[in-house]
Amino acid sequence: MSSHTIPFNRVSCAGNEFRYIADAIQRGHISGDGFYTKQCHTFLEQQLGVPKALLTTSCTHALEMSALLLDIQPGDEVIIPAFTFVSTVNAFVLRGAQPVFIDIRPDTLNLDERLLASKITPRTRAIVPVHYAGVGCEMDVIMEIAAQHGLAVVEDNAHGLLGKYQGRYLGTFGALATQSFHETKNFSCGEGGALLINDPAYMERAEILREKGTNRSRFFRGQVDKYTWVDLGSSYLPSDMLAAFLYAQLEAHESIQQKRARIWQHYDTQLQSWADEMKVQQPTVPAHCEQAYHMYYLLLPSLAARQSLIAHLKERSILSVFHYLPLHLSEMGQKLGGQPGDCPVTEDISDRLLRLPFYTELTEDEQAQVVAAVQAWEWL
Repeated sequence: MSSHTIPFNRVSCAGNEFRYIADAIQRGHISGDGFYTKQCHTFLEQQLGVPKALLTTSCTHALEMSALLLDIQPGDEVIIPAFTFVSTVNAFVLRGAQPVFIDIRPDTLNLDERLLASKITPRTRAIVPVHYAGVGCEMDVIMEIAAQHGLAVVEDNAHGLLGKYQGRYLGTFGALATQSFHETKNFSCGEGGALLINDPAYMERAEILREKGTNRSRFFRGQVDKYTWVDLGSSYLPSDMLAAFLYAQLEAHESIQQKRARIWQHYDTQLQSWADEMKVQQPTVPAHCEQAYHMYYLLLPSLAARQSLIAHLKERSILSVFHYLPLHLSEMGQKLGGQPGDCPVTEDISDRLLRLPFYTELTEDEQAQVVAAVQAWEWL
């Protein structure tokens, strides 16, 4: 029995967060695009090698900007995995798009690229792969199919910052990619996100959309003598105080990732024999992928087994949680044409997946308690 509750997630500081927030205040610019926002932009651009990175108030807003940049129109089709967060689909439905739900692979739980060609129609405009748990989708195949059909690719990389596919950073394949800095992510500022722009053709308009549809960024660079309303847009800029918190996390990325890698690997090795005995599937990370160490999940034999283990851990003051419900079976998903049986792997996985406590400052003692509690679970 644990002496205190072990949460699923706990926010942690890397060291300089409060100092940088105080500095942002002293600089006298705490609204968007201040000193620390620019520091974050530079980090992302240099670390990932992307032409342009723009912080946003959330990954949701970065996805909405993507739909605007692609000029998604009512009736356009966008291919989206049924196993993802609702923001992935909402961003495009808000523009009038028809989501085309695609099933996932049973190993990595990523979009099943083998089904992709069958989902494309003359109305398809974009493909949105989601790098689940920070393990890369099969981007070579996805990009090849997209190129054959002239389709845009938007990577939802909310889980995958600093993960790699074939030695290349996730988020650098599609014309656009989105990041999340929500409190549950490896690097956080509570609520936040970023749009990564890999196709320079979108750079100028992205700045305009992010600045409420004005050319304010060009004005600040001295390219125009006044700024005005020139396009659609909204207020997507986070406060520079949030950027200050985030920059402290980004500059500590190596130590954060090292800690998370140790936690992930400890779960994986300590639970291997138990998982084999209990017929529980552990995460699959292909050899050509370098994961981001975002989460550790288990696939139980059945829904009843999953619920039993959640209850068992809760009795021992350990919070474990399930994850996405199939989007195509949701109330809204069915209004948009989703039907039971459309994505059988998603429907099966969603019932059986359980996520264990996973956060950067999870202590060895806490993790030992979680492992012991899991191993003590009995299932008839």
